[in-house]
Amino acid sequence: MAEHRDTLAQEQRIVDALYARLDELRDATAARLAAVRKQGPTGSPQNRSERDSFATHYEDRLALLHAVEERLVFGHLSLTDDSTRHIGRVGLTDAQHQSILTDWRAPAAEPFYRATLAHPQGVIRRRHLTTSGRQVTAVEDELLTLSDSDEELPPLQGEGALLSAMARGRTGKMGDIVATIQREQDEIIRAPLHGAHVVQGGPGTGKTAVALHRAAYLLYAHRRVLERSGVLLIGPSSAFLRYIDQVLPSLGETGVVSTTLASLMPGVVAEAEDSPEAAALKGDVRFARYVRAAVKARQQVPSQNTTLRIDGHLLVVTPRDVKESMTRARRANKPHNEGWDIFARDMLNKLAAQYAQDMPYHVAAEDRADIIAELRSHREVRRLINLAWFPISAPQLVDALLSRPHRLLQAAPDLTDAERSALLRPPGSAWTTSDIPLLDEAEELLGPLPGRNHQAPSPSVDHEYAQAVINETGVAGLVSAHDLEARFRAHGPVMSLAERAGSDRQWTYGHVIVDEAQELSPMDWRMLIRRCPTRSFTIVGDTAQTSRAGGARTWEGMFTPVFREHWTQHTLTINYRTPAAIADTAMRYAHHAGLTTSPLTSARDVAGALDVIRVPDDGWDNTLVTAVNEAISRFISADRGQVAVITSSRQLSRITSLVDTCVARHGDVRRGSVDTLTPRAVKGLEFDAVILVDPQEIEDEVGASDLFVALTRPTQHLCVLTPSRAPWFSAQ
Repeated sequence: MAEHRDTLAQEQRIVDALYARLDELRDATAARLAAVRKQGPTGSPQNRSERDSFATHYEDRLALLHAVEERLVFGHLSLTDDSTRHIGRVGLTDAQHQSILTDWRAPAAEPFYRATLAHPQGVIRRRHLTTSGRQVTAVEDELLTLSDSDEELPPLQGEGALLSAMARGRTGKMGDIVATIQREQDEIIRAPLHGAHVVQGGPGTGKTAVALHRAAYLLYAHRRVLERSGVLLIGPSSAFLRYIDQVLPSLGETGVVSTTLASLMPGVVAEAEDSPEAAALKGDVRFARYVRAAVKARQQVPSQNTTLRIDGHLLVVTPRDVKESMTRARRANKPHNEGWDIFARDMLNKLAAQYAQDMPYHVAAEDRADIIAELRSHREVRRLINLAWFPISAPQLVDALLSRPHRLLQAAPDLTDAERSALLRPPGSAWTTSDIPLLDEAEELLGPLPGRNHQAPSPSVDHEYAQAVINETGVAGLVSAHDLEARFRAHGPVMSLAERAGSDRQWTYGHVIVDEAQELSPMDWRMLIRRCPTRSFTIVGDTAQTSRAGGARTWEGMFTPVFREHWTQHTLTINYRTPAAIADTAMRYAHHAGLTTSPLTSARDVAGALDVIRVPDDGWDNTLVTAVNEAISRFISADRGQVAVITSSRQLSRITSLVDTCVARHGDVRRGSVDTLTPRAVKGLEFDAVILVDPQEIEDEVGASDLFVALTRPTQHLCVLTPSRAPWFSAQ
């Protein structure tokens, strides 16, 4: 005990010194920021731009220094060369610029996550520090001195710290795992930047945590490539994004743009949901062909001559004239609306030539511009040009395609009558999530309307920088430096990266992370590839949890057409979140339902983790109220604990009312610590306790995959309320 107290005291002195240095850096950065702000908005535009840049830099730095307050340091390595190394959220140096804390992402920190008895990597002892605030509360040592042994460590390193973290109550926000990253997770986090890395793992294996830590690692290890283009994170819902929003800042990074597929198109909000049949059809890659056909249908050669009378001059436009102008416009290989300008100029030149020829005198070349201007303003001329090559916006095109039967038949003649019926809807209907990739496809083919300013340009890079991106990411042959350079354009320094990227549909990211990737359709992937032509992706998901029509049933079937041979699959096999009794029950159900699952081993068990209560028809309300009250008493404290009641959408309103009444009777319960949700709303989330109401009804409504998701959300306890007559639970 005395030795343990001495160890705690020794580590406390070091932790105190590290926090003191952190405070010094905060004060110094705050002073620099105040000095920059004090200068005010005066001086030349260049001086103001430089001040904005400095202010942004200091603001970001100060935000980072505040974000790493919690568990600043969590590891200590004792090495064979008699040196020691403390591992933390960020790297710190002393006043003499000597390292005193090693960033967890640095190569020097790798042994903390990867050293084993068989391969100690120069480590004698690995120590895990547990802290509360700035106080060291526990240490856990692992000795790695048996270098002549072939014995490996158990699957979990730092088991005490890991299990303590998992047993800690939820707060409604995701926590990072930086102190407890396991070897199989670390190998994925530090994988190369180039190519697509697909992470398959069952529930609770830490897929999301690995993806977020990989984002932080890549921004650290490949800063030159990523700092000006950023990383895009696609999450399954806005609730999920709120759940994870503190993880990356706590890991020392703020250069990630987080959004959902529904919000990926600037200025477009997806507020509706398609039927499963319509969603599956819109997600099919054939729809790219249909959108292209719909665009081409706006370029029509008239079947006969058109006669115009302008200021007494008779002008005749032949189908051949229109076809020649169309051919010239198409040769420019521009989007439809930009091609309109070429087509219109060529047609105006043809008309102006006829007009001049009909004049009783010779028209000088310098007067030709006046004729063209007059023709351009003439209503019948504009109508003729626009009927042949109709300028149209992406929303107008897609709305017409999905609301006008003749347009859909024209663009998609291979669809059956039933399929077209599933797609058609009233004009002006609200956009759905499945519409977003169609709008993106149309925007790519159409471009901005004539006379409308282009969207904000992409970040500034030159040809040399573009080539450096390609060299470092190893994607030569997939995209040229010229193409990549063309997607990056100069932009002022005032807007943040997230603001610039979020307002620009053509923004090119250096890396894209996709969570719950099994739900994405082939059309979704076309949309994401446009945003990362280097095809540098981290993709996490579980094909056993696919519920969306058109989602992935196998990774091979989805990604081989998208990435060809440039993708690698990794598999996570250890379930850290869900107690063994719950995980085993969920896996038995998955096998019973015919879901294809990954191998899964639970890292822990919790006594009394699973309760199955068979409820008589007249006892639902009382049983639910009792279960909710017990969950609140057991799992909700003043600052921690989250309980979810998961039910079908049909029952949601009634059960929400009952749960709200229960919560109101506990006056000290934190707001939002008890939620009533449907299975699809809990994807990617976790709770201390879950009360699952009528699983058979849930399966009938949304399918086996979503019920499997619901079963695997708790970290401590699952209570299943099932009708006495229902066969669902006993069927396993």
